[in-house]
Formats: sequence, C-alpha cells, structure tokens
Amino acid sequence: MCVSIQCRLKSVSVREATLRRVTGKLLRLLDEAEAEVCVALVSDTRMRRLNRTYRNQDRTTDVLAFAYREVKSDVAPLLGDVVISIPAARRQAKACSHSLDEEVLRLLIHGVLHLVGYDHERSRQQARRMQRKEAELFETFTPLPALVVEA
Repeated sequence: MCVSIQCRLKSVSVREATLRRVTGKLLRLLDEAEAEVCVALVSDTRMRRLNRTYRNQDRTTDVLAFAYREVKSDVAPLLGDVVISIPAARRQAKACSHSLDEEVLRLLIHGVLHLVGYDHERSRQQARRMQRKEAELFETFTPLPALVVEA
C-alpha cells in the first residue's frame, strides 16, 4: 500500500503520518490493502478548476475522486486520487457543528468509497448503500484522529 499526501495550503498543516495511516486503514477495511492512493488537500479555487475541467460544473465542491481503474485488479495497484477542498470542509464542519478533522475524515471516506466503486448518484438504493458504508467506516475511527491543524 502506498498513500501519498499533497497539501500546498498555508491555512492548514497536515499530520501526514496520521492521514496516511487513516487512509491505509480505510483501504484495508475495503480489501484494497495493496492499492496506491493520493490524497490532495486543495483550495476552493483549485477545486473549482478541477470540477469545471472534469465534471463540467463551474463551482467548487467538497470532494472529488478520480478512480484509475473500474474494477478491483491484481495488476493495477493505482486506485486513484481523492481531492478535498479544505475551505469547503471548514464551512461544512461549521454548519454541522463538528470539527474540521471530522469533516476531513468524512470527506476522505466518501472519496475512497467512490474509488472502490460506490456511487450515490446512480440511484437512491446506491446512495443509501454508500451512506451506510460511510457510517460504518466512520465508526471505526474512535477516538477521532487529528488530521489537520489550522495555521
């Protein structure tokens, strides 16, 4: 398993070892222990650009997942990228009255689930299935890990 972390934001610093460990645990729980994943923490500006380029939506969003393979494979270890907008995570955390760490964890789980084939946009049934899996995975992280530190 290989997890790479990218963050060029001045507003937060990343606890890279913890974020790597959390992502690795998610991959193991999803039977993807050999997979390679990149997690990028970005600004709203960068997220908007990515969303416009790859989804034709000219607005920011909280998380994007770019899967590099369609099905589980013994040959292709590169699973994909999860991109999280820290400003969007910060806004959502405030709106939901929880910490930035909790929101980043929720977005990471959501993104990784997309990488392994979950898709809440296909149907209500698929959305419920994904929500249940998100909740199940989130519960495995007690106590809540410290992933980012506000600068």
